[in-house]
Amino acid sequence: MAQDLHFPIGEGPFSWDWLEEFENLDLSGQTVTITGPWLGGEQDSIRRVLAYFEDATGANVDYSGSDSFEQQIQVDTQAGSPPNMAIFPQPGLAEDLARQDLLVPLGSDAADWVRENFSDGDGWADLGTFENSSGEEDFYGVMYRVDLKSLVWYVPDNFEDYGYEVPTSMEEMIALSDQMVADGETPWTIGLGSGAATGWPGTDWIEDLMLRLHEPEVYDGWVTNDIPFNDPRVIEAIELFGEFARNPDYVAGGPQAVATTDFRDAPQALFDIPPRAFMHRQANFIPAFFPDDVVVGEDVDFFYMPSYDGKDLGDPVLSAGTMMAITRDSNATRALMQFLQTPLAHELWMAQGEFLTVHLGANTEAYASDVLRRQGEILLGADTVRFDASDMMPAAIGAGTFWTGMVDFVGGASAQEIADDIQRSWDDL
Repeated sequence: MAQDLHFPIGEGPFSWDWLEEFENLDLSGQTVTITGPWLGGEQDSIRRVLAYFEDATGANVDYSGSDSFEQQIQVDTQAGSPPNMAIFPQPGLAEDLARQDLLVPLGSDAADWVRENFSDGDGWADLGTFENSSGEEDFYGVMYRVDLKSLVWYVPDNFEDYGYEVPTSMEEMIALSDQMVADGETPWTIGLGSGAATGWPGTDWIEDLMLRLHEPEVYDGWVTNDIPFNDPRVIEAIELFGEFARNPDYVAGGPQAVATTDFRDAPQALFDIPPRAFMHRQANFIPAFFPDDVVVGEDVDFFYMPSYDGKDLGDPVLSAGTMMAITRDSNATRALMQFLQTPLAHELWMAQGEFLTVHLGANTEAYASDVLRRQGEILLGADTVRFDASDMMPAAIGAGTFWTGMVDFVGGASAQEIADDIQRSWDDL
């Protein structure tokens, strides 16, 4: 099978030494089944990673992707016929299954490993810690592939032509926005449209601003509703979002365009001649919706959405990603989980592209491009990394009233009204 491996063993920027402990395992005849959300090119990428585990151990790993993963994993686990492992794009779903005793605890040693080996490891260890049906906490989930949301996209030529410099603090970013307005230009393009999911880009704005206004413990309490949605600190973040999205001088097309512009179309304002806007806050995946001839790192670039100089909160990062958990235990499954925690298993996907990691041991030289390497270094350098709040809230909130509340807020409702409405919907649960 070695001839089928995507990267020759012993060559390139990979931590090949990690293979040795798995080459001493004989798992011949054993199969590990995995279900997850990855399809298409992502499915090809993970299978190329898994091939090295198969080659080293003799085990067979069967990964199957599904566009209805969230529904299928619930059906399979409750029916008693789950795969060995599941890849969760939303920790909230993993938490629901853990509460029903449908996930296998990984133990405190695994949690300690995450604390020691991941950037802001305490945060990632807490993210994978859930209660079982008895209310006892254990560690269940390890993050594997991470998305970076705290990015602002811009066209370097536009900045150069107009004499603007990339801001390094929130104060500078607001001052730059004001300067653009004074120059008769529009600083921001924002679009909340996303079909049935319209509103979610606004939730990302609120989450990034919460991390820049308040301590991470406030963010954590907000996610669980230990801090109510209508707490003054949450309202402060909503109102700050309004200073961008509801300011007719700040946003392309005015506030009325924010709610109706599809998030995939919003970046186009950067590329118009002359530009209709200069900055766009969106996650690392947004280049998929840039014009085909645009080269990231040349025609368009990004900077970290900066924190306040005047607040002692360090550099926080908002993220999303996928969590690995065991749904049916076996020796081979435990071995595969160990393999996927090695730097090598991260590097093998990093080198294929479209993969970011918070693994401190992974060689950043393995990234497929300088763009990905820079994004990965933002994650590694963050003082605080927190997962997308709406993805961890109950679906009726995070994928319901929070989404619609953002549209209503941009449409003119007050932050207090929106926060009160969302809190009432949470109380109704």
